[in-house]
Amino acid sequence: MMAWRWQSLLLLWIFTNGALSRQWAAWMPQSISAFRDTCVSIPCTFNYPNDIRPSIIHGIWYFNSPYPKNFPPVVLKTKTNTAHDNYMGRTKLLGDIQEFNCTLQIDRLSMDLQGKYYFRVDLGGYNQYTYSEHANLYMLDEPFVSLPQEMVSGSEAELTCRVPDNCPDMKPSVNWMEIEGLEHHSVYGSLEESSSTWTQVSTLKFVPSYKNNGQRLSCKVSFPGTDMEYKGFVTMNVKYAPRIVDINSSFETTEGTQVVFVCVVDSNPVSQVGWYKEGALIKEEVTGNLTLELDYVTFNHDGIYICAAENEYGRTNKTMGLAVMYPPWKPSVNSSAVAMEGETVTILCNTQGNPDPIISIVKDKQVLTSVIFENELVLEIPAITHEHDGEYWCTAENQYGQSNSSFNLTVVFSPLVLPESKCTVSKDTVQCMCTVKANPDPFILFELPEMNLTVSEGDPEFVYSQRNGYIVSSILTLQKNRDLPKPILCSAINLYGKKVHELPFPDTDTLVWAKVGPVGAVVVFVILVAVGGYFIKTREKKNITESSSFIQTEASPTSCSGNGKKNLGKIESGEISSLEGK
Repeated sequence: MMAWRWQSLLLLWIFTNGALSRQWAAWMPQSISAFRDTCVSIPCTFNYPNDIRPSIIHGIWYFNSPYPKNFPPVVLKTKTNTAHDNYMGRTKLLGDIQEFNCTLQIDRLSMDLQGKYYFRVDLGGYNQYTYSEHANLYMLDEPFVSLPQEMVSGSEAELTCRVPDNCPDMKPSVNWMEIEGLEHHSVYGSLEESSSTWTQVSTLKFVPSYKNNGQRLSCKVSFPGTDMEYKGFVTMNVKYAPRIVDINSSFETTEGTQVVFVCVVDSNPVSQVGWYKEGALIKEEVTGNLTLELDYVTFNHDGIYICAAENEYGRTNKTMGLAVMYPPWKPSVNSSAVAMEGETVTILCNTQGNPDPIISIVKDKQVLTSVIFENELVLEIPAITHEHDGEYWCTAENQYGQSNSSFNLTVVFSPLVLPESKCTVSKDTVQCMCTVKANPDPFILFELPEMNLTVSEGDPEFVYSQRNGYIVSSILTLQKNRDLPKPILCSAINLYGKKVHELPFPDTDTLVWAKVGPVGAVVVFVILVAVGGYFIKTREKKNITESSSFIQTEASPTSCSGNGKKNLGKIESGEISSLEGK
């Protein structure tokens, strides 16, 4: 194959320059490369003018200078088969110089052999010529591995490894290393020619992902039959859309605490990362790690938070929830109201807490109604009475605290005369008390129909009133005449109605004792003491003189008791007569 290459090169050169119009000219590649310690073949052809007809042609290769007077190192001299010490035993001509082929092979390359190589032809006599055309030899320690201009995750990429193949004695073998983690990878080989130099090209195709970013790949070149190996390395720069690799899980906290949200984003290039709440941007930076600090958490921080990241290759986001636990707010209730008896009243109580509280409506320390885990409670009283009047409390409670609010319900109603309303009689006076419950306060009148007399609260000489809440007690005091002024009526009036009630008097026995008064009571008491003493003396006498049973003694007090009663009756009557006389 190498011989075919040189024949092709010579034919091309002859065709280009023309065999009948030859001049001093040479052709060789401007640059050629080879691995250190391997070999290289520098293809070369030359020509000279037609009028020179040499009997034999000799050639000389110089290193780094075309001028003999500068005494450049001789790479190879065909006439004497001599060379500089650096090249002794390392060089040879591959082509037939008589056929205008000056191809040079150099073995066991070292770094000090890197440089420019010139060819000088010797046609005999003065016909010697150093061609200005020259080849630059470059030494390699590793193959050339090239990456595409951009590698994007999910899109097919191609990497190439280029290895010079310019020595017929040593053929390179090319392999890709560390490609096990590449998705859908495949390797293709080809041979390229440029200016009569040859290059093996190994192409690696695969679909990169974010996992391959920063991964190192290597191309290994070896030469069969030797232990020589050369490796070229590249690190992949894979572009990919952001992905959120770490974010807080949803969690609960209480008011007043400090919380920190963390959002870790992996992307290439770095993304614009932002924290959002309910569509509103809270914080944004170009970073791979964005934290959001809430120094003092309130119920307003409760909700769903979104971490969003975006670069030119895509966008992503993740959500998390923050539940802020707090005690119920002070409940909102109706403003204090006035309602008429019989109307329907609705009490509305609402609050907010987390978790939802237990709400109760309480009156006089008694729970009227309640709900569990709600934010609102409604109590409807279909037909209120005066008993519904008073202060109501709305209480809300969860495990984080309790709060309450009060609500006053004022029930307006017509007067109601209470049972304790009555008349009492003393020695000199009659007192009648009329106790009324009403709202608003009633106007109270005492009426004595037999006397055609009406006395009101506005007459303090006869009526005294006192108030305690919705209860009004009015007391009428009259000087007692021979006959009691029956009946006595109590009338109570307000905006919502009128009530007339006859005030009761005590029964007859009670009245008699009332007429006796303090003096009569003392007289009766003296009589009872005398009778009791008589009973005791009689019993002691009978106990001494008789030995009868206790039946007899029990009968005596009974008869005496009857006599005592009669005497008491006379005293009462007499006392009453004397009182009436007065």
